[in-house]
Amino acid sequence: MVTDKDAQTPSRQVGRVGEPGKPGIVFITGGARSGKSRYAQQLALQLSNNPVYLATARHWDDDFEKRIQRHRAERDERWTSIEEEKNISGLSLSGKVIVMDCVTLWITNFFTDNKYDIDSSLQQCQAEIDRLNVASNTFIIISNEIGMGMHAETEIGRKFTDLQGWMNQYIAQKADKVIFMVSGIPMIIKTPNHTPGP
Repeated sequence: MVTDKDAQTPSRQVGRVGEPGKPGIVFITGGARSGKSRYAQQLALQLSNNPVYLATARHWDDDFEKRIQRHRAERDERWTSIEEEKNISGLSLSGKVIVMDCVTLWITNFFTDNKYDIDSSLQQCQAEIDRLNVASNTFIIISNEIGMGMHAETEIGRKFTDLQGWMNQYIAQKADKVIFMVSGIPMIIKTPNHTPGP
């Protein structure tokens, strides 16, 4: 496992993670406010002069709308922003570096639309990941490790925690590189040349 105390220079600390001309999936996961989005955006700008920001959040209420606007303001003119709540595999993208932010908000849309049916949500989300055009695009996918926090008090909350954990495992298995963020520090836990095993 590799760590680096400096989270400001992704190209130096990650090495071959997400090299230009090498499409695939880079999976960045961690706790809330662990530096995932900042790190993902820095990495994307190392790989492309015009990366794509794929926002999956649904506009639930006024407070959430303010959070969306704040995130938009953090990105400059180099970014192309796309909003897609569910059908991420249907986007017409080729030769792009795409930051998907984030899995948690994305699977929430399936979970609520499926009336909290965990099996249907899981199948649909997995199918979308399987259909991503990873042959010509680099997807930097951000997620959360919500199962590492407090135990959910409700049945729906526990179901969602399970859904999140299973999707994280599924994406990590598909990913070429996996990075775990802790307090702004990236820990590389999977690379093309090293996949941890039992």
